[in-house]
Amino acid sequence: MRALCWNGVNDLRVETVPDPVILHPQDVILRVTMSSVCGSDLHVIDGYVPTMKQGDILGHEFMGEVVETGAEVHRVKKGDRVVVPSFIGCGGCWYCEHDLWSLCDHTNPKPEVQREAFGYASAGIYGYTHAFGGYPGAHAQYVRVPYANHGCFRVPEGLRDEQVLFLSDAAPTAYMGAEFCNLHAGDVVAVWGAGAVGLLAMQSARLMGAERIIAIDRFPERLRLAREKAGAETLDYTQTDDVLEALRELTRGRGPDSCIDAVGMEAHGTGLEGLYDRAKQALHLHSDRGQALRQAIRACRKGGTLSILGVYGVMDAFPIGAIVTKGLTVRSALQHGQAYVPRLLEHVRRGELDASYLATHRMSLEEAPRGYELFKKKEEGCIRAVFTP
Repeated sequence: MRALCWNGVNDLRVETVPDPVILHPQDVILRVTMSSVCGSDLHVIDGYVPTMKQGDILGHEFMGEVVETGAEVHRVKKGDRVVVPSFIGCGGCWYCEHDLWSLCDHTNPKPEVQREAFGYASAGIYGYTHAFGGYPGAHAQYVRVPYANHGCFRVPEGLRDEQVLFLSDAAPTAYMGAEFCNLHAGDVVAVWGAGAVGLLAMQSARLMGAERIIAIDRFPERLRLAREKAGAETLDYTQTDDVLEALRELTRGRGPDSCIDAVGMEAHGTGLEGLYDRAKQALHLHSDRGQALRQAIRACRKGGTLSILGVYGVMDAFPIGAIVTKGLTVRSALQHGQAYVPRLLEHVRRGELDASYLATHRMSLEEAPRGYELFKKKEEGCIRAVFTP
C-alpha cells in the first residue's frame, strides 16, 4: 500500500509499504477514506518530539471503512463506516473504566521514555513516535485499529466524511477543553489559537453556555472564521502592544473567566519573550516556545480556569507564581476521544456542531507532503489539509 512516511526532520515522502494485518483478535483493518493533518504532527515533523524512526507512517486523525475484523470484534462489522479516536484504549484498565482513555495502562508497549520524562506513560497513539507506542499512522491506504470494540464508532447515515473526520481528534480535544472550563451563563472565555482545535473550542464553549468568546490569533482568515463560526470577538496580537491590557479592556478590568491554550509548544512569539524562546529552543535548552501559554496564565482572572490543550515538552520561565497567587484552576489532558465521540456525533447529527469547514484543502495521499507544507506555513488559507487515499 501507499503511505506517508517520516524520513527525518522535515523530510516526508509517500512510499510503498507492507499492508497491515490482523495481529490480535480485537483488531480490525480499516480502509482509510479520509485523514487529516494535525498541529501536533508539526512537533514531530520538526523534531521536537523525539523517538521517530525512518519510515514511520504518520497520521492520527482519520476515518474509514472496516474491511477485515478479528475473531473477538463484535461492535463493528465488515463494511461499516467508522471514525476512530486518535488515542488507543483497551477498555478494561482503571483509566479506561473512568473515561480517561488517553491514559490507558495497556496500549503503550514502549512506556520507558515517557516514564523517564513524566513519571508515567500515556496510552498509545497512531503515528506519533515510539514514545507513544510506535503504532503505524493513518496517512495510508489501510491501517490496523487495535481494541476496535472500544475504538471504532459507526457513522450515522446521512453524514458526510468531512462532517465526521475531525471527531477523531480535533473536536474531542476542543470539546474536552471547553468542558474543563466548567462554564456558567455569562462567562467570558478567551482562546489562544484559531486553528482547528481553537475554533472548535470556541464553538464548544458557545454550546456550553459561554456568553462571550475572545479569539487571539494573527491570521486574518482564522480570525474571520472565529467571528463567523463561533460569534467570537477577535484580537490580533501582532496589532496590539499589550495583549493582557487589551483583554482587561474587553472584560472591564476583570479578565476572562476561563482561558484555553490551543497553541502548544511552537507558539509564534513577539518581543523579547519571543526572541528568548527561539534562542533557547535553537540551543536545545528547552523544547517549547510558550508565549501563548504564559499570556493565558497571566490574563486569566483571579480564581479563573486555565484549560491547556496544546502539546508541550519542556518549558522554562513558567509563571507558576501567577497560578498560585491568583488561585487558578488548571486542567489539561490529551483528549479522551472515546468519552466524547458519541456525544459529538449527536451534536453533528442535530446540526449543533459543524466542523466540515475546517477541511480547506482536499488532496490525494500522493500530495500529502505538499499538504503538510501548506498547513505548516499557513499558506492559501489552509486550516486543515485532508487526504483521500
